[in-house]
This record gives sequence, structure tokens and C-alpha cells, in this order.
Amino acid sequence: MHAATGNRKNALDSYNKALVISRPAGNLAAEATALTGIGSTYIASKEWSTALNAYNQALSISRHLNDQVKETTVLNQMGKIQAALGQNSTALENYNQALSLSQQLGYKTEEAHILYNLAILNRQQNNLAAAKTPIETAINIIENLRTQIASQELRQSYFARNQDYYQFYIDLLMQLHQKNPDRGYDAQAFHASERARARSLLELLSEASANIRQGVDPQLLAQEQNLQQQLSDFQTRKYQIVIAQSTQEAREEVQQKIDTVLKELAQIEAKIRANSPRYAALKYPEPLNLQQIQQQVIDDKTLLLEYSLGEERSYLWAVTKTSFTSYELPSRTEIEATAKNFRDTLTKDTTRTSPQMVAESAALISQMILAPVASELGNKRLLIVADGALQYIPFGALTLEKSEAPLIVKHEIVNLPSASTLAILRRDMATRQQAPKTIALFADPVFSPDDERLKGTSTSPATKNQTVENLPVEAQQLQRSASEANIYWTRLPFTRTEAQQILALVPDDLEKQALDFTANRTTTTDPDLSQYRIVHFATHGFANSKHPELSGLVLSLVDEKGTLQNGYLRLNDIFNLNLPAELVVLSACQTGLGKDIKGEGLVGLTRGFMYAGAPRVVVSLWSVDDPVTSELMTRFYKKMLQDKLPPAAALRSAQIEVLQLPEWQSPYYWAAFGLQGEWN
Repeated sequence: MHAATGNRKNALDSYNKALVISRPAGNLAAEATALTGIGSTYIASKEWSTALNAYNQALSISRHLNDQVKETTVLNQMGKIQAALGQNSTALENYNQALSLSQQLGYKTEEAHILYNLAILNRQQNNLAAAKTPIETAINIIENLRTQIASQELRQSYFARNQDYYQFYIDLLMQLHQKNPDRGYDAQAFHASERARARSLLELLSEASANIRQGVDPQLLAQEQNLQQQLSDFQTRKYQIVIAQSTQEAREEVQQKIDTVLKELAQIEAKIRANSPRYAALKYPEPLNLQQIQQQVIDDKTLLLEYSLGEERSYLWAVTKTSFTSYELPSRTEIEATAKNFRDTLTKDTTRTSPQMVAESAALISQMILAPVASELGNKRLLIVADGALQYIPFGALTLEKSEAPLIVKHEIVNLPSASTLAILRRDMATRQQAPKTIALFADPVFSPDDERLKGTSTSPATKNQTVENLPVEAQQLQRSASEANIYWTRLPFTRTEAQQILALVPDDLEKQALDFTANRTTTTDPDLSQYRIVHFATHGFANSKHPELSGLVLSLVDEKGTLQNGYLRLNDIFNLNLPAELVVLSACQTGLGKDIKGEGLVGLTRGFMYAGAPRVVVSLWSVDDPVTSELMTRFYKKMLQDKLPPAAALRSAQIEVLQLPEWQSPYYWAAFGLQGEWN
């Protein structure tokens, strides 16, 4: 535990105590385990000779015990140490011994690790071509092992843990491209980038159209439903505890119960997949290569910009229908620090309305990630596949030059977790019939028993006549988010204005309005929602970076009688919706955020709505301003419903109009929202 949390001194103390106990007891297996722990701790601090001494002792014991599994691991680690010490021939000898043993034992995980280390050794010796074969074999093993894991969550974490293999492979291929620019290594690196990202999402989207629960044991489905109900109950209980300002112990107790149910739910869902006849028939979708992306994803007016951030250097691939170019960028650390500075400048109270500070921070990150490709941009639509911290910034607010207008003025911006994702979304859309009605809209839910809507006819005339414009400035500036610690949700007066202005654009028989108490969880889970082409939520949103499945939207938390109820539409709930809408709009805070999982990107609400059936989702990157959002959304819908613009083009046009208003020029006001998915 100390080693895992980086506390090396305490780790060594514990391992040495284990050594002192195991030796007199004659427990050789425990002694070898302690020695390998000591060795790995010294590797972490790059004390190579001390680490090698510990592993040599562990090797003798494992051979004495004929423990070939441990021997394989020890030889691999010894090879790593010797490579670091420059003892290349000895390192190679140990790697080859370890590789032979792992193959005899069928120890695939360690075999992949050994091959990865062999590839690193070859690259250190500048044998780039020789490094290519072992890393490709290692990745094939990882891919094969990954498909054998039934649990989506465990498969995701396994893939995240092995992202270094893909990063190494991409970097190696791009180095080979520099030496041999006509061999197509850059296209192979681009394909490796697609293979390395959003794989769980690709599988989820394929699974969504297969209805994997059909034909599954009803008892398993009942257990799943029961656990989902428990989760909802505990979540409601948590809200009640916070409202009542109960003790920290009470909060921790209910959170513990939530964590337990989440684990049980993941296990049941893994069993459902394992027992599903339809899931068994599903083939894991393969990410597209360069040629397929050019044929199936990109049109003549679109430029794909795909980023891959690496430890020493990063890469950008620019892809059009007929061309392909690649660029080397600074390291992940440098790019992410600059991107974070840009985001902070855009969102902090002290800097977001300073044109100079915003322009300077935008210019810095733009110089790093856009300047190299500036000559290719033209007036094209930009399809962005970001990586790392770049997923948290609005590309539309970037500028090629400090004095220039933001990118959104010349370019439509669309975001995707991977280019391959769009192909699967389109495949599902191709066989779908258009929903008969226009929009279902949820807005202005009731969050508190103190809400004036529960006062009935006793409400004073002054309160009845009070309009949004007459409310205090503080109320007008309410933002649509609250952190997990501050879970008391305040009313958002402008969401009602937003709803009324949008609904005025649609005939009554083609709309569904859910305001006040009807903006509740029951209404959102009504099968009737599948009859609408657009589903719009104007309410609070929340992102949970620890448990993304608990991220969601807040609907009415009390009913007409003032009784508290579960009003949380969580990610788990969204996955269970049947929502074949053409567009879902989350006019709420931080709905584009989530847990950043290596290789998977941001796991949050977007993938939930895509799984439920929506090929495009409009989401936000930060806590948005209530009145401005109302204005932006009204203009967005006018562009779509009156001017008949596609959603991405309509959003861009609305953002341009808002940024031209003197009081809202700062990107903080207009740049938070972006479209994920299909732009057509």
C-alpha cells in the first residue's frame, strides 16, 4: 500500500520487517516476495544497483522453489535494471529468458510486459525497426486479453493501465516516419492513436443497438433493477442528509452504501453481458484506419485534427478527404500546463472579463497546438479529437494570432472522442426512422420545499407579479452548477425564460413541456420521450470525477405536496433510456465533463446519451452563466428551427451573435457549449 501511494520510505520499512520475519521462519516464498518489493521500490527511486541486489536474491529463491512465475517477473525486472545501467547484452539475455518462460507458462500479461521492455531496449540502442515487432506483438496480446474481460468497467481500467504501450508505439512510428517519410509510418501512428482511444465507447455503441438484455435470465435483470432502485434511494437519502445538515458520519455512511451498490451493480452488469446471447454474437468493433476515416467520416468541408499527448513529445494529425499531414508538438506536461492556464483564465472571476489576459492565454495555447497546422485550416469545419487537458478547453475560443477573432468566427467546431465513434453513430442512424414530434423540454424544476411554487394561493401579490428582471442581481447571476460538497440546488429563473422562448418556435402538438413539478425523473424516463427529435434539459448539472456514473442532471427534488423525492437523473439512468433523439441539449453546468480515463477520454453524460440513442449532444465545459445561456439557447433554436441550419452550424452562428454583444464578448459567456457527435 505504501509503494502504491508513493511512500517509498514506509514501503521499504514494511518490506524489510517482512524480510526479518520470513527468514528465521524459513518462509522462502514470503522472503522472495519481500525482496521483489524492495527491488521495485528501489527501481522507482532509480537506485539501480541496490534494486539489482534484491532481485538477484529473489531470483535464487524462486529457482530453488521452482516458482517459474516469480522467476519470469524477476528476470524481466532485472533486464529493466540492466538496461538502465547500460548493460545491454545482459539485459537482452534476461529478457529472452523471461520471454521464453512466459510463453511456456502461457503467462500472457508478463509476456506483453517483457516485449514492451524489449522494444524500449531496442529503441534506446537506436534500433527503431527492431523495436517495432515486439511492441506490436505486445499490443496484440493486450487487445486479446482485453476482449476476455466481461466487466465493462474492468476492461476500461485494464486498457487505461496499458496505455503506455500505445504511446510508445505511436512515438516509435513517428520517429520511423521522420527517418523514412515515404513509408506510411505516420498513417500507422494515426491508426494506433485511434486504436488507443474510446474503445469502451465504441463497444458500448455497438452493444446499444443489439439490445443485449433480450434473452437474459429474468432473475439477473431483476437483481439489476433492484440495485438501481437502491442506488436511487441512497442518493435521495444523501440529499436529505445534506439538507438536514446531518453529521459527517451520516454522510460517510450513506456514501459507503452508494459505493457498495455501485460495485454490486458493475458485477451484475458483467454477468448480464456474459449471459447475453446477443452480446456473445457481437464482434468487437475495430477502430478505422486512415483510408476508412477519409471515406466514411470526413467530407470535403471538414478537417480532422487529432491530438496525442506524449511524455517527451506530442503529435497532431490533420486529415482531410484527400490529404494527411502530421506535426510534432511539445510534451504533454508543457501542453497541459498551458491548456490549464487558458481554462483557468477563461473561468476565474478575476480574469475571465479581462480581454488582454484572455487573449494572452489563448495565444499561448494556440501557438502550441494550432500554429503548426494554421495553413491547412482555411474556412473548414474543424473536427476535434482532443487528448488529456485539451478535452477541457473550448477550441472555438482559440486564436491563431493574438489580435485575431476567435476560431469560431471562421470555423464550425465539432468534438469527438475518436473519429471511429462517428462511423458507428452513423451506422445506427442509417436504419432509424425520424421521430414524429419536434421537442421535449425540461426546465425550471422545483429543488426545495421552500420554493414559492409550493405556497399556492397564499403567495403575496408582490411575489406573484415579480419578474425575472426584478430579481436581485445575485439571483440573476446564479450559475447552473454546485459542487458535490455544496449540494443545495438553487432555482434557475432564466431556465423558464429559455424554455418559453424555445417552445414559442414549435407548434403545440409537436412539443412536450415539462416545467415545475413535471420536470421530474419519472417524466424523463417515460417511453413517450422516444417520439421527439430533440430533448432539451435546462437545469443544474453535476460532474463526479471520482464516480462518473453518479454524474447527472438535477430535476424536481420535491413533489406538489412538498415531499422530497429522487430527482437525480444519473449516468446509470441515462444508459437505460430509450432515446433515439436526433439531438440532446444539456443546457446545464459541466455536462461535458467527467472522469478522464487514459485511453477512454472523458467518461460522462455524453456517452450515456449516445448509448441511449442520440448521435449528437450539446454539452458545457464549465459552470455557465444563467441569463447568457438563456439568450444563447434561444438564438441557437431559432437558427435550427426557423433558419433550418444543422445543429453544429446553428450553435456556431448563435455563439458569434452573442460574442458580438459588448457585455458578453468574453469566451466565458459563449464558449462553454460545444457539440459532440454528428454535425450533418
